[in-house]
Amino acid sequence: MYRQRRVLTTVVSGANRGLGLEICRQLRERGDTVVALCREPSDELQALDVRIETDIDVSQDRCEHEVQKRLEGTGVDLLIHNAGVLRKDTLDSLDFNDLRLQFEVNALGPLRLTRGLLPRFNQGARIGIITSRMGSIADNTSGGYYGYRMSKAAVNMAGVSLARDLHSRGIWAALIHPGFVRTEMTGHQGSMDPPEAVTGILERLDALRSETSGGFWHSNGESLPW
Repeated sequence: MYRQRRVLTTVVSGANRGLGLEICRQLRERGDTVVALCREPSDELQALDVRIETDIDVSQDRCEHEVQKRLEGTGVDLLIHNAGVLRKDTLDSLDFNDLRLQFEVNALGPLRLTRGLLPRFNQGARIGIITSRMGSIADNTSGGYYGYRMSKAAVNMAGVSLARDLHSRGIWAALIHPGFVRTEMTGHQGSMDPPEAVTGILERLDALRSETSGGFWHSNGESLPW
């Protein structure tokens, strides 16, 4: 017997371009309700049939209370932490302000948003953190990218702690490496385009269950080393 898929309400951070924009697009194509968070909306985002909340800066502590206030009365089924920043650096070219920015956005941003939206989560809600295998200690064979690697390693740890702490509330979390995707962040270099990566990301989140909460996967389904 055919069972109609339940419509989900998904909140997406960093939704104005790149992976975030494509996540919003694919979620709307499958019929879900989307709340797109960004600092400023792009023309492409405004063209989508999604609810847009602007002036949401995950690097600022106030965003926690801002999202809680703006989404009052909205039940959240899926939260996708996509907002991120990458600064290239080497040991000889470290800029500690850039390092701090990457920690604020990549590592602390997901904690701010999760805490802000915790009262809005529905039973069985899921959290997806778009991270990177560059945050894997075991996978670091080339060095460099200190701020990005360290901030992603930090958010990986935060994601596992969230999975453990929220398990009793029926909320599950996954850490997902999208792959080497051709976006503005990567200078449009990579091995895949956003539609392919996002299809994989959503498949991983759709498959997330209580027993797999806290796992670290490539968007293609490969389990990744910490």
